[in-house]
Amino acid sequence: MCSLLWMFLIVWSVPAFSKEEITGATDSKIDSKSSGMEILNMWGERPAETQELYRIISNVLSKRKDASFADVAGNEEFQRVCAQYGVLHLGGPMLGCIGKNSARVWLRTTRPAKVEVRVIVEGVEKSFGPVESTPESDLTSVVTVTGLKPGTSHPYRVFVDGKQVTIPEHSAITTVSDDNKTRIAFGTCFHRWGLGNQKQADCIRSRAPAAMLIYGDIAVQDKLNHLGMHRADYQVRDFLPAWQSLCAAVPVCATWDDHDYFANDKSGIPLGYTDSDRAGVRKVFTQAWNNPSYGFNNQRGGVFLRTRIGPCDVIMLDNRYFRTGEKLGFLGNEQTEWLKEQLLDCKGPFIILSCGTMWSDFVSEGKDSWGKNDPAGREEIFRLIEENRIPGVLLISGDRHGACGFRIPRPSGYEFYEFEAACLGGRTGPASRAASFPTCLYSFSGQYAFGEFSFDATKEDPEVAFRLIGETGETLYALDLRRSQITPP
Repeated sequence: MCSLLWMFLIVWSVPAFSKEEITGATDSKIDSKSSGMEILNMWGERPAETQELYRIISNVLSKRKDASFADVAGNEEFQRVCAQYGVLHLGGPMLGCIGKNSARVWLRTTRPAKVEVRVIVEGVEKSFGPVESTPESDLTSVVTVTGLKPGTSHPYRVFVDGKQVTIPEHSAITTVSDDNKTRIAFGTCFHRWGLGNQKQADCIRSRAPAAMLIYGDIAVQDKLNHLGMHRADYQVRDFLPAWQSLCAAVPVCATWDDHDYFANDKSGIPLGYTDSDRAGVRKVFTQAWNNPSYGFNNQRGGVFLRTRIGPCDVIMLDNRYFRTGEKLGFLGNEQTEWLKEQLLDCKGPFIILSCGTMWSDFVSEGKDSWGKNDPAGREEIFRLIEENRIPGVLLISGDRHGACGFRIPRPSGYEFYEFEAACLGGRTGPASRAASFPTCLYSFSGQYAFGEFSFDATKEDPEVAFRLIGETGETLYALDLRRSQITPP
């Protein structure tokens, strides 16, 4: 009887969604098939030199599926334009791997070079690096900054071969506080154009999160195994002022979903492609972000990770790379076992557990998600949490455009809370149907917004405040929870 109740609650059928609901962009002139140049100029025409550089870069990268930024660096016209305008870097600085005493700074250069980061620490500028960018690293370097104090802000400068590069004026590393209070922003589905929304970027930055979790459909749009065009889409990201202003001050952690993996609904090794194609897509991804780790390493693959931000353990899953379509194959057996070990190992008061697609089936009918692919695997995870009384688990999800949240009832009487914020690109989608479900917490569609958790672990019963924030700072939905409320009985 309990299992029948579970199936009824979780796999409740919903009406079919029209193509317009799923794919309609906020700006009708921009959609998933728009060119990189169109995306680059969507939020205002970029300077002539930026457009000229992007034209050259995209031309080089589009010629071969394995084209890289080393090929771009070897292009004489590209180097001539860089010299003409004094361009020393193509992307970054992007902050990541934030902790109480350290952070990492990512940068992509225009040619192999030495990258140095200089940080103001207690009134004195200290130097970190240099770290070389190389053809093998796709012209990226990651500089580790250490020796900082918790809860302090440190302006920084970046140098390439001894020359200072232009970065946002507000660029600063703000370490995680040790007072057991932390704010973390999150969301999915920038879909390239949302990365250029300056109002949203400014709003996120103004709320001073310790980090931002982005877990799918971010910067690459359906480029399959054309690694050159994956790289070209990342270049659009890095030329957008809104993204530049955000990632230079807010550390990010990123995992992927279908569109930045291969294409819509693709997973595993898609039909007609090879393991080499899959490894190539992963390599481009790992060189374009600034995560503490990526899955099982280069030999075994994946991009999942676990990190700690203040009082919160963060586990970000990869529901694409290992998927087999078999029972217990949504994450792959190895990642599933890894996840179980991590959940049992977490010692903090809260755990953020992300998945690129939705945990529940209220809206998606399981489309490209757990419901039709692996309900047994989901059940194993939920039971593990319940049977071991793992406290403070917050489920976050994406994929199905818009923003909606749910309570997920369990046969035990416990309820999980799922917070979906697939609205960084302002798309419309099936979230507009979510309000018809009695377990729905919130439902918004067709507007820019991001999710946010504020943790306070100083109290006897630690608290988390969820907010769904619109692009201009308005609170669209608020929910405050105590850890005891999200701890299985």
